Amino acid sequence: MTDTTTNAEIIAQHYAANDRGDLDGMLAPFADDVRWTEAAGFPYAGTYIGPDAVAANVFARIQEDWDDYTVAIDEIVDGGDVVVGIGTYSGTNRRTGRFFAARVAHVWRLADGKVVAFEQFTDTELVNRALRD
Repeated sequence: MTDTTTNAEIIAQHYAANDRGDLDGMLAPFADDVRWTEAAGFPYAGTYIGPDAVAANVFARIQEDWDDYTVAIDEIVDGGDVVVGIGTYSGTNRRTGRFFAARVAHVWRLADGKVVAFEQFTDTELVNRALRD
């Protein structure tokens, strides 16, 4: 990352790392005390502090629970220190075999080139339908 890298570019790099399955690249821009909030009603709901907690409580669990889980971001809104990623989640739950697709918005807050906070907004009911027997 150079001094001219924008916050929106930092977030775009995170999403590109996600697309490659590169966990280290996904975690690279996170501050040591990043506050990561998954929406109430989402299977991994809660606020996790620090990159290790995010990796264990969100990213690893998604890998365990879903086949072909994707986060397809089609727009990144550059608000300076606040960046919004808009797209679609999709995947098939391994236990039920049910597929879902739901629109999503991610609100990223950055300071000094590091992600200090993340908040997810999505239609949790669409996700939860895939979890039900």
